[in-house]
Amino acid sequence: MQPELCPPQQQVRTLQVALERQPPGQRPGYASSIATTSLGPPVLKHWCVWVQPAAATPANRWDQRWLDQVSSALTTWRALVPLTLVDNPDQANVLIHRQRPARRQVAGVWRASNGRTQLQVVDVQRQGRRRLEPLVKVMVSPGLRAEALQATALHELGHAFGLWGHSSVPTDVLAISQGERPVLVPSQRDRLTLAWVMQQSTRFGLTIRQPTEPAESVSPE
Repeated sequence: MQPELCPPQQQVRTLQVALERQPPGQRPGYASSIATTSLGPPVLKHWCVWVQPAAATPANRWDQRWLDQVSSALTTWRALVPLTLVDNPDQANVLIHRQRPARRQVAGVWRASNGRTQLQVVDVQRQGRRRLEPLVKVMVSPGLRAEALQATALHELGHAFGLWGHSSVPTDVLAISQGERPVLVPSQRDRLTLAWVMQQSTRFGLTIRQPTEPAESVSPE
């Protein structure tokens, strides 16, 4: 009998681990701009994803549009990263919320955004086994037209699956600023960068024995 891919958490503890810049070096795509942690990149070989359900059944047209576009973004990433959709938040490492992020102050200016992704590193116990996991909250605003909503979800999920940084090229999904048309398909640079990140050594997903201290979450756009 194969182990359950996404068992519920029994205990969870936030760890004192933050994103940090990599040392300079030549890397494929825009991998040189991707942040990592002292434990390695916060990636898993398999992701468990929870999507906030509609507020009512059947869903109203706005909730259904949000669900459809988030589903399209997940289908796109599923071609590159193994993932399973789960029914309960305590099964997930990635939680997608129908929520407009609060404005925040950047360089003295209050900035609004259509999406935001927050990372915590946790010591989690599932089926009696403790391991390090990324715990990622993805916020995607519902108040967008369909293509913009899908592009926002695609961008934020790129962060969630390990691309903790931005590209300067507007045709990349992880572009800090996209062009006139929303990017709805990962570029070759996106794929090269993700492949490089996934090849790096990491302690995420491995069994752990020693807990550390709590820490705050970190969140790029």
